[in-house]
Amino acid sequence: MIVLALAAAAYVVGMFPSAAMVARSRGVDITAQGSGNPGASNVSRVLGWKFGVLVFALDAAKGAIAAGAAWAVDGRATAYICVAAAALGHMFPVMHRFGSKRFVGGKGVATVGGAMFVLEPVVSSGLLVVWFAVSRLTKKASLASIVIVALLPLGAALMGTPGWEIGAMVALGVLVMMKHASNIKRLIRREELSLGKNH
Repeated sequence: MIVLALAAAAYVVGMFPSAAMVARSRGVDITAQGSGNPGASNVSRVLGWKFGVLVFALDAAKGAIAAGAAWAVDGRATAYICVAAAALGHMFPVMHRFGSKRFVGGKGVATVGGAMFVLEPVVSSGLLVVWFAVSRLTKKASLASIVIVALLPLGAALMGTPGWEIGAMVALGVLVMMKHASNIKRLIRREELSLGKNH
């Protein structure tokens, strides 16, 4: 019962519309600008990197809160369940409206990343550096995200993380990759939007 209660709470936390709220504070409907995705990368593209960092921090906090609270109350297994719930809340929110526009979910990278900073801080710190390096070199936030999602379970395995946790990371990675399907197609066609440009 406690697992269900924690997972439900994590889902609600995951629904918090960070990008939409930050963008709306500047008079912008983020779902109608740039790529249309309510996430840190698109906010950075449309409003500048400072606002993008703010959204990233807020989205990461959702995952960190979900993971940390569940771990403290009921252990690491429940923490991973709650990370998945928070990610689903962020990606597929039941709350469909924000302001006057339909609110769609984000890609989940920051939310899962924030959780991993709680559960795997050493690996996550290294992957954050990798993300910045890849995004700076390629100007493609989606490519950087895909790279770190793929590297997370590998890094955890090298650190001696138990197999079941690695399996949970793979499952979370698959979920994030599914939300990046359109990005992957655009990357293949060389049509993906770049960071630091308004479109």
